[in-house]
Amino acid sequence: MTDLPDDDKIIIRRYKEKFMNSFRDIVIIVDDNTTTLTSAKNNLSGKYDVFTAPSGEKLFLLLEKVTPAMILLDIEMPDMDGYTVLENIRKKEKTSQIPVIFLTSKIDPESEIKGLSLGAVDYITKPFSRDLLLKRVELHILFEKHKNELLKHTIDLESEVDKKSKTVLELQNTILKTVAELVECRDNVTGGHIERTQHYLSLMIDFMLEHDVYTKELGRWDINLFIISSQLHDVGKISIKDEILMKPGKLTEEEFEKMKLHTVFGLDIIRRIEKSTTENAFLEYAGIMVGNHHEKWDGSGYPNGLKGDEIPLMGRLMAIVDVYDALTNDRPYKKAFTHKEAIKIIEKGLGTHFDPQIDRVFLSHEKEFKNGLTKKDFFFIHDDRPYPSISVVDDIVGKHSGKKQGYTERMRRYLSILISALLKHRKYKEEVSSWDLDSFFLSAQLHDVGNITVSNYILNKNDKLSDDEYARVKSHTDFGLKVIRQVQEKVGKGNLLQYAEALTGSHHEKWDGSGYPNGLKGEEIPLQGRIMAIVDVYDALTTDRPHREGKTHKEAILTMRCGSGTHFDPELLNVFLDCERDIELISKTGRL
Repeated sequence: MTDLPDDDKIIIRRYKEKFMNSFRDIVIIVDDNTTTLTSAKNNLSGKYDVFTAPSGEKLFLLLEKVTPAMILLDIEMPDMDGYTVLENIRKKEKTSQIPVIFLTSKIDPESEIKGLSLGAVDYITKPFSRDLLLKRVELHILFEKHKNELLKHTIDLESEVDKKSKTVLELQNTILKTVAELVECRDNVTGGHIERTQHYLSLMIDFMLEHDVYTKELGRWDINLFIISSQLHDVGKISIKDEILMKPGKLTEEEFEKMKLHTVFGLDIIRRIEKSTTENAFLEYAGIMVGNHHEKWDGSGYPNGLKGDEIPLMGRLMAIVDVYDALTNDRPYKKAFTHKEAIKIIEKGLGTHFDPQIDRVFLSHEKEFKNGLTKKDFFFIHDDRPYPSISVVDDIVGKHSGKKQGYTERMRRYLSILISALLKHRKYKEEVSSWDLDSFFLSAQLHDVGNITVSNYILNKNDKLSDDEYARVKSHTDFGLKVIRQVQEKVGKGNLLQYAEALTGSHHEKWDGSGYPNGLKGEEIPLQGRIMAIVDVYDALTTDRPHREGKTHKEAILTMRCGSGTHFDPELLNVFLDCERDIELISKTGRL
């Protein structure tokens, strides 16, 4: 600090001593005129800690020691004029955001424009009045503080949104993965087949790139999308009867032919979902794997008997990891093979079942697959893109359950109308206004997720259900809760999953206690479940079902009135009925 005036040395020392507790902003005045420096310092020192510098060179020495809230800068100075000083201030990251006001006797517009274009925030002409100087400095320092606070708030908000988005994406990925496991195992959501095959695929891609096998084609893929969409490779099994899918013995030829149809059913599900969603890239990848992972290199596979390179690379890659996992894990019809036994089978399939190049890569790294999937390898894709969404899960369940196109959108609109009315209702507004409504509406799509465990033969039966069949239908709430809780174990409890748990487990409870699964009564039933019960029943009544045609709006309303106080919360039903005209419009047109 030897080059600084003694007064400034004292101020800097005081500044350092009080750094953590200082409440006074620092202002630096730069001018080669001693009278201007003294006058400006005297005018500002009552409110600010003021430093003075007689030149640009001295200013930059000061800026190495302190960071001011404002710089007052003369334009006309020897050696380095104010414009050059400002340019150098803006070039350095540490000083680039410090506001600068020009002190000048120049009053021509060209000088002002030049200064402002270089980044000055204002001009004060000399000679200046004390009050004007104070007010201008005060306003600009205040403005900068507010701007910085707003910037910090924006950054914090963006960080929070980004964190929430990643949490939602992880949540949605886990939900899809859990449902895909359920499709595979029907009533067992802890099989791990989906997680393991995802892990094996990620390993295979690394090994193929290492061995320069199909690198050009892999380079054109969205690898994240490929790994995520692989979860749906066996989605068609949702349409296979339990007695075939879970048969403990060998399938008959007829049963095997029906089992083979899961690839066709899966493609049909994918194509129908594509018509009602914007997630086409994700579904395009899924469709390739669904339709091709049972094709064989020699042309003896299904469903189309494709041969060699006719089979898309995604299907050939999925085939080998799918077979390895099937061999090394228990299935209803067999016990798991050892790793060594599975490797021998895959060796025999080289050039017949499997692409020889892919098979050789797999075999050269077979030890990497031996230990399966450990907890540290648990596979999550972190990506900012909105896939896969819960709507895909909802579509899969909906197609399986035989629900007509537009069901999800209708339910969302019914719920939106009812929630809007409840937010104005004296009894319900306090509770409903405390909800995270975005999460609530999203979670509503999961209320019937347990239907995926119920045979579509039962769900779409034209005749009256037997007692055993009805018991199986009722079990969908228990399995739905199992799915939600399985997801909670992996990603933790959040608003969305808590709402999903309430909706899944209670939307078939009845006000008089005669519902299921727990026979809850009255306000023992969560409000979310009571709300869903009303809109779910209304939609079921007004749409065609396998065993009956849909009722008219008027007939449905009459039926629901009869359920007031028995099936439905009577006061909640009255709120719904007050919205009857809007509800009817949605029922008829699909929109309000």
